[in-house]
Amino acid sequence: MSGRNREEARALPVRVIVLAKRPVAGRVKTRLTPPYPPELAASLAAAALDDTLRAVSAAPVLARTLAFDGRPDGWLRPGYEHVRQRGDELADRLTAAFADAYARRPLPALLVGMDTPQLRPALLAAAARTLLGAATDAVLGPATDGGYWLAGLRRPHPRAFAGVPMSTSWTHAAQHARFERLGLRTALLPRLTDVDDAATAAAVAAAAPDTAFARLHATARIEVDA
Repeated sequence: MSGRNREEARALPVRVIVLAKRPVAGRVKTRLTPPYPPELAASLAAAALDDTLRAVSAAPVLARTLAFDGRPDGWLRPGYEHVRQRGDELADRLTAAFADAYARRPLPALLVGMDTPQLRPALLAAAARTLLGAATDAVLGPATDGGYWLAGLRRPHPRAFAGVPMSTSWTHAAQHARFERLGLRTALLPRLTDVDDAATAAAVAAAAPDTAFARLHATARIEVDA
């Protein structure tokens, strides 16, 4: 048995989807400006995405997908499949990402964004094991701002996200309620902080000092304070 086959044999039968877009100044992390100039905000977003892809690459899962908004030039890592994001609203893009990934290979799936560079392979493994539990159909990772940093489904559902208000202080509560109304037995994961503004960026960098995001954040702070 080859090394790759041995790795697949040990992997959890789960897919991790990373929902991301190209870190372009003025298009990503706009709430970091001010205090950071748009170029620095985009660089922080790029570092966060790189940290996320590294964590997902190291997680013991069977499949990985990058659901990218636009061409993934330079961001498609080895071992990842690519699906193009579809839909105008975030809820539509979430629905499409789960459906398109499942069509490639019918596996339970966890979806994360590019806002939690503190993500660790062990946390993803724990989420995967939870989703595979006999009494679980879905998982949610609440965020401190009222949203969620991870959503997982044993199989796609066309109404799982449709109409759920996104980017609000009650998004997680609304999403949890939607899953429950659809009869999806939902388990909750540990709460994490999304990088939304300067304060949360500082908190995440302090909590995960070994990340590329934290190292760049330290330099960015010096440049901002100069």
